Amino acid sequence: MSELKYITLREKPELMENAALWFNSKWGVPKEAYLECMESYLSGETELGWYLCLDGDKIVGGMGVIENDFHDRKDLTPNVCAVYTEESYRKQGIAGALLNMVVDDLKSKGISPVYLVTDHTSFYERYGWEFFCMAQGDGEEDMTRLYIHR
Repeated sequence: MSELKYITLREKPELMENAALWFNSKWGVPKEAYLECMESYLSGETELGWYLCLDGDKIVGGMGVIENDFHDRKDLTPNVCAVYTEESYRKQGIAGALLNMVVDDLKSKGISPVYLVTDHTSFYERYGWEFFCMAQGDGEEDMTRLYIHR
């Protein structure tokens, strides 16, 4: 098994198309929406970035940061989004390492706090996130949990 490598998309911009397809396959959000956000990041238009875990040249985990992750609390920004680790790579600390990488990267750019929405309980707390409030997801009937990392 090769060693896992954690990168920002700026470190390997040639992965943009593959990354957009990978996130699309996990979340069903149109590839074009990912490409638009990734292009803004790569061009320096925004510091809200994209973070990947690679096994060789294969994406096995990733997440992004966007203004709002499809919820009604537009004032709580930016949001970690599209958090995903391939099933066969779970329970190895990949998501945690990526979450810490995101928080550290954003803090180094003066961006804090950071938010995320999730249905998970107890996972994000392990990485310094705190439950903040409930939020209404766009087009969702049920409220969802919104977390903060200060």
